[in-house]
Amino acid sequence: MRQRYNDFGTWIRSRFPYRVQKLSVDAGFSCPNRDGRIGTGGCIYCDNRTFSPGYLSLYGDLGDASEGAERRQAMLGRMPSVAAQLEAGKKFFARKYPDMKYLCYFQSFTNTYAPLSTLRRLYEEALSVPDVVGIVVGTRPDCVTPELLDYLSSLSGKMVIVEYGIESTNDDTLRRINRGHDFECVRRAVEATHERGLLCGGHLIMGLPGESRDEIVAQAAVVSQLPIDILKLHQLQVIRGTRLEREYAAAPFPLFGVDDYIRLIADYIEHLRPSIVLERFVSQSPASLLVAPRWGLKNHEFTAKLEKHLSEHDVWQGKKYAG
Repeated sequence: MRQRYNDFGTWIRSRFPYRVQKLSVDAGFSCPNRDGRIGTGGCIYCDNRTFSPGYLSLYGDLGDASEGAERRQAMLGRMPSVAAQLEAGKKFFARKYPDMKYLCYFQSFTNTYAPLSTLRRLYEEALSVPDVVGIVVGTRPDCVTPELLDYLSSLSGKMVIVEYGIESTNDDTLRRINRGHDFECVRRAVEATHERGLLCGGHLIMGLPGESRDEIVAQAAVVSQLPIDILKLHQLQVIRGTRLEREYAAAPFPLFGVDDYIRLIADYIEHLRPSIVLERFVSQSPASLLVAPRWGLKNHEFTAKLEKHLSEHDVWQGKKYAG
């Protein structure tokens, strides 16, 4: 069957001679958009509990940054080390795949928001765990320094991916969602990462308030001009306890249904540079936290529906890419 897009699974298998799985960890970071350094209240849609994998629930509720610094620090005091979290994740997956290797995914909050000495300790702790073959560092484009990128580029022999929250290429939208940076900040960070030979990932949210369908599709051309390697696309979700939930309750705004979202993604990737690796198309938040939209689909079920649509309509990544 023809491959309609440059999928992450195929790409990662081409980089390693063995199966590789990401393991998410909470390394105790905060976020400068929550602690007052660049803003307050954080992004209007954000609750990091929606990102935590099942095996971290073994340690109980580690808290969200909105809990307040003191409460979160008390919760984090119960949290095991990065190495211990990785070992828990390895046990979770090794039941089915005993020969699996792993990428440590520093996912929760802003994982470069600390002194370089602290970051080196945490990253090297992860890389010292047996069968860990690399790290993925989730962060904000306004929270990287030349010194940090230089250090990451020195980690030879290990895969290093720096993953930036981009969310939108539209500055009006970034202000609307209280992101705390503009798109030019994204451009500078991605270019600096690429210049050092590091793999660079990006995350975008489809359907943010105020963005029309045509505006979203047009952003694919803008993203394609960045020297970015890997992209995650997620539908907007309204999560309990966020400012977005309060806004949605007061004045509901449109959210994508499954079929409309599939058509949107198909149009988006037609305009996307073919060499960009597509890692995800949807996010699946815990049912207890999700307000809307409630699709009732698992990630693989959505992907199957998308691939069927792409085949039936003869769509492929880059079909309308202008270059």
